[in-house]
Amino acid sequence: MNTQKQANPDHPIHDLIARRWSPYAFADRAVSDDDLRSLFEAARWAASSYNEQPWSYIVATKADPDTFERLLSCLVEGNQGWAAAAPVLALGCTSLRFTLNGQPNAAAVHDLGLASANLTLEATARGLLIHQMIGILPDKARELYRIPEGVQAVTGLAIGYAADPSTLLEKYRERDLAPRSRKPLNEFVFSGEWGATSSIMK
Repeated sequence: MNTQKQANPDHPIHDLIARRWSPYAFADRAVSDDDLRSLFEAARWAASSYNEQPWSYIVATKADPDTFERLLSCLVEGNQGWAAAAPVLALGCTSLRFTLNGQPNAAAVHDLGLASANLTLEATARGLLIHQMIGILPDKARELYRIPEGVQAVTGLAIGYAADPSTLLEKYRERDLAPRSRKPLNEFVFSGEWGATSSIMK
């Protein structure tokens, strides 16, 4: 069972980052409420612009099948097929304006990403895995959950334990079995001008 896909970094990184990956195959195993509380506690302590903490999460577990199906319906069809196996689903939302003055918060989506990164690393530390997805139906989520104006559902999260990829359709199975890869540092760390690789990276 391919429950862990270790990264092969070019330079030393923390083990949690190296072990984090996003499976499509999820095991039929519940996530404890204690673990879930700790995941969202980690999100709570993420950095944010002006400490605005603009993120919110809508969560559903298979312990309540109706609630779970409701959230599942907010994912695009292609994601519903595999995410239905996860024991926990969530929608990551963010407020687009600052509470203090009502001005647009240009960091809102960035800060939701930071919170979800904290959440994901906490999950990794606990032996859990998270697959984040942009393939959601924001308008349907707004309707079903009465998400207020000025708040946007941005991402979906499937949370659980990895399972044998053989349970997946071929296109997803290949992704779960493929080694992890990333473009090299010299393609995205610049200095002097855009596209000029920083001397630190050489």
